[in-house]
Amino acid sequence: MTIIIYQSFISNNCYSICSKVELILHKILMMLIEEISIKQLIERSTKNSISYTQYRALVEQLVALKSTTGDSKTEDLANYTMLNDRRMKRWDKTVKVSPEHQAIINSVTKPFTWVLITESWCGDAAHIVPVINKVAELNSNIDLRIVLRDEHPELMDAFLTSGGRAIPKLIMIDSETNEVINTFGPRPSQATQMAVDYKTEHGKLTPEFKEDLQRWYNKNKGQNVIEDLVSLL
Repeated sequence: MTIIIYQSFISNNCYSICSKVELILHKILMMLIEEISIKQLIERSTKNSISYTQYRALVEQLVALKSTTGDSKTEDLANYTMLNDRRMKRWDKTVKVSPEHQAIINSVTKPFTWVLITESWCGDAAHIVPVINKVAELNSNIDLRIVLRDEHPELMDAFLTSGGRAIPKLIMIDSETNEVINTFGPRPSQATQMAVDYKTEHGKLTPEFKEDLQRWYNKNKGQNVIEDLVSLL
């Protein structure tokens, strides 16, 4: 009788342990499949990417045509693209990187690919994308490639922010292994906290907040973006 009870105990516990092992193995397998899928998405998207110089030329061309990137070609979005082109021109000329931050950026010796998801009409992107480019330009080991969100929905959906397709979104990839090392965006840390605090107090982001945010971008001059990027290197 004792032997039968013992065998039953062992059998039940073995079943329980085996079930847990199977569950763990299943989770590991799903993680590996997801990782392979993301790598394939990145590889496919990178092949269709453009450089920052090409992106700026595209935006200028769209302004001349009174158009915009993205699936929706409304007059409002075309006007935002025109406004953002002016903003980017200004930041291209004025963004400064401190010697301390330059030293950290220059210390990167491994090759990285930075895939940046954006659209020409995005107000945050107009302030952030030129700063990201300025950082990437300081080190030849960093290859910045730009993809448009609406042309790469699967890639965007792999890097959502709180369930939303928020842009700009920067994906930092080890060029040798194609592994995602880190991500940045859609806003720098201080602007993100501003949005959290405002939503907590007011329930939603209002047009007044967006005006305050634009003033913050102008005052900060891209320094918080640079700080965040350097912290991720």
